[in-house]
Parts: sequence; structure tokens; C-alpha cells
Amino acid sequence: MARTIVVKQIGSPIRRPAVQRETLKGLGLNKMHRVRELEDTPAVRGMVARIPHLVTIVEERG
Repeated sequence: MARTIVVKQIGSPIRRPAVQRETLKGLGLNKMHRVRELEDTPAVRGMVARIPHLVTIVEERG
């Protein structure tokens, strides 16, 4: 089974740069407190690293 991470949105995209809003959409998040289970790849980790003030990694599986 592939490794996954559980990501939760903790910040609002309101009054944030468009790049940060698009990164949230790319992760499948767009509303507060949404949770997504994503494949643990360098691309996903990089997206999370670009917006640490808006998302948090809740759990790492696998």
C-alpha cells in the first residue's frame, strides 16, 4: 500500500495571494477544517510546505 498523509485546512484563503489559493485547490481543499488523505509524494509535500500557515499534516499512514 502506498504511503499517504492526512492534511487538514486550518486557515482561510480569504485575503491570501492567488498562488496560495490555487495551491489549496490543488490539494483538494477550499473550506475551513476540510480533511483530505493524499499520496505522500514530493510534489504533495512541496505544496504543503508552501502554505504551512493554511494547512497542517494530521497523520502519516503507511
